[in-house]
Amino acid sequence: MINLTIAKMEQEHVDVVAELEKTCFSTPWTVENLKDALENETSYFFVALNDDKVIGYVGVSVISDSCFINNIAVFPEYRKQGVGKALMKIAILTADAMGTGFISLEVRESNYAAINLYRKLGFEVMGLRKDFYRLPREHALIMTKNF
Repeated sequence: MINLTIAKMEQEHVDVVAELEKTCFSTPWTVENLKDALENETSYFFVALNDDKVIGYVGVSVISDSCFINNIAVFPEYRKQGVGKALMKIAILTADAMGTGFISLEVRESNYAAINLYRKLGFEVMGLRKDFYRLPREHALIMTKNF
């Protein structure tokens, strides 16, 4: 059983989040990318903590009346325990609180677990980005939740 807390991502979390990126993505964000994102006034990043240990994170960018999820990731051993759902909920709450009209993301079309989660949270498939991902090459579904 995990003791889940969602908190604002701080510089002290960056190294672990960079490791999480390497674990989950074929083209991970670097420590420098993450540090730059934290300093960007249009970006909002949150970590999921089990006690004080980072087990997941989400980052969103709010631009005008739009919100985009940059990345969401959970360490494999903590998946299917509500961590991704909690991170998505904070992303949705952030977008809504900032007065955006929608929140959107891209997801590999083969990532059925994520797609099912997003659908349960009110996201709908709005389009396709052909060959969006590399390593392996794959299309991305564009999923959006309107407010």
